[in-house]
Amino acid sequence: MKVTVERAQLLKSLGHVHRVVERRNTIPILGNVLVRAENAKLSLKATDLDLEVTETLPAETATAGSTTVPAHMFYDIVRKLPDGSQIVLEADGDRAVLAIRAGRSRFTLQTLPENDFPDLAAGDLSHSFNLAAKDVKRLIDRTQFAISTEETRYYLNGIYLHAAGTAKAATLRGVATDGHRLAQLDLVQPKGAEGMPGVIVPRKTVGEVQRLIEDTEAEMTIELSQAKIRFTIGNVVLTSKLIDGTFPDYGRVIPQGNDKELVVDKKDFENAVDRVSTISSERGRAVKLSLSPGKLVLSVTNPDSGSATEELEVEYASDALDIGFNSRYLLDIAAQIEGDVAVLRLADPGSPTLVQDKDDKSALYVLMPMRV
Repeated sequence: MKVTVERAQLLKSLGHVHRVVERRNTIPILGNVLVRAENAKLSLKATDLDLEVTETLPAETATAGSTTVPAHMFYDIVRKLPDGSQIVLEADGDRAVLAIRAGRSRFTLQTLPENDFPDLAAGDLSHSFNLAAKDVKRLIDRTQFAISTEETRYYLNGIYLHAAGTAKAATLRGVATDGHRLAQLDLVQPKGAEGMPGVIVPRKTVGEVQRLIEDTEAEMTIELSQAKIRFTIGNVVLTSKLIDGTFPDYGRVIPQGNDKELVVDKKDFENAVDRVSTISSERGRAVKLSLSPGKLVLSVTNPDSGSATEELEVEYASDALDIGFNSRYLLDIAAQIEGDVAVLRLADPGSPTLVQDKDDKSALYVLMPMRV
């Protein structure tokens, strides 16, 4: 194999694929990236057996061929080579090394045979549809924070993607929950998504897809079956296994009858929560919301360090109510509200609260209260 490629393009592509490779691997080949040159193209592929990323870039191919080299070391070498340089990659079939040349720099990397490199065969993907990259990014951005990190409840370790809504207003819905809070976002259902199976996309996959979206004007193709999902954007193809489990019936935790409505300036609310929570203990993090007509008082009492209160003018016309929340969860949800005004629908101190953007009802958030 002998191929010449432009540094900036190689660096960008390696940046996408090398992230999938775990730094500690018991199987040596999984620490490598598969490099294949053919037909004026260079393709790079990396996998951790659950997730696989492939990217193709233009190159001058003198001799076709393929090999595998340590992913992180290859990335670091390319990163440190001079900007604008042409990189020559050369592998001799007899010697188990890849030579890397650029200007006056010379490197050789130990290789492993490409026949040992695993292939994450996607099999037959039953459903396929296109979405604007910005919509995929928005769906991930608005729900990702609520993904559970608790390994025992593995079926909550991802975003549940499924067809929802009514025949008149069919949607593609993403839902994430960790048992304390829930995030849900609806997009207009794209052609081809009708009848798709509900799938749980793992947390690592979600993070990688989010990072691959650099051009929000691009279009993304999503193909899926019960077991696998594939995202294609530009020259990058990401294939992933799905979480094999049943996502809980989340509809049961979304409150329907919360009749107390609090309308608040999102920025003022976020800043006030942030300020008073400075006092809260790391363990408790509880902030108390005391509501009365036209007024909200936020307070934190920490027996070890002191107390804090802040008062806000709000739109609220129901009965007085005291309710407590984890301040970090409140801030996480406030950060998701895209508009200037947030609406909180409350019932009582022990029931979940519903939070939405006043002007955009496509996303909703549910937060469980805390005792204060």
